[in-house]
Amino acid sequence: MYYTRFDTLFCEVILAGNEKGLSHLHLNTPEGKRRFEISKAWMLNHDFFADSITQIRAYFSGKRLKFNVTVNPQGTDFQKRVWRALSEIPYGELRTYKDIAKAIGNENAARAVGMANSKNPVPLIIPCHRVIGANGNLTGFAHGLAIKEKLINLEQGGFTDCI
Repeated sequence: MYYTRFDTLFCEVILAGNEKGLSHLHLNTPEGKRRFEISKAWMLNHDFFADSITQIRAYFSGKRLKFNVTVNPQGTDFQKRVWRALSEIPYGELRTYKDIAKAIGNENAARAVGMANSKNPVPLIIPCHRVIGANGNLTGFAHGLAIKEKLINLEQGGFTDCI
C-alpha cells in the first residue's frame, strides 16, 4: 500500500491505495470527526498518486467536474451499493438521504444510508458531501460541516466563497 499527503486550498489531503485503486482519501480538517492513521507498513510514494493529485487540485480550483480515478473502497455490500448511488449524483446537485435510500431500492433506509456515508473512505471522488438532510440542512460529514459547505459552494458556483 502506498500513501501521500499534499496541501490544497481547502485542507491537507492524504491518499492511500495500490495498483487496485485508491482506497482512502482523507480530508485533514480541524473539525472532522474522522481520524486517519498512516500505517507504518505503507510506503510514501508521491509519484504513484501524481494523476490523482492533479485531478483533486483541479477540482478544488473549480476546473474539474468529474474524476477519472480508479477507486477500491473496502466496505460491506450495502455500503458499496450506497457509494455507487452517491457516485451518480451530478456535480453541483444535492440529494437527500431518503433520495439515496430510494435509489438503492429501500426508501426506509435513510438512516443506514447516513451511516454508509459516514464510512465512505474516498470522499470527493465518491461525493458523499452532496447529500443533505430532508429539511435542506447540511448534516453529517465526517470531515466537518465547514468543508462540506465549502465543497457544495464550490460546486454551485461560489468558488470565491470557498477560500
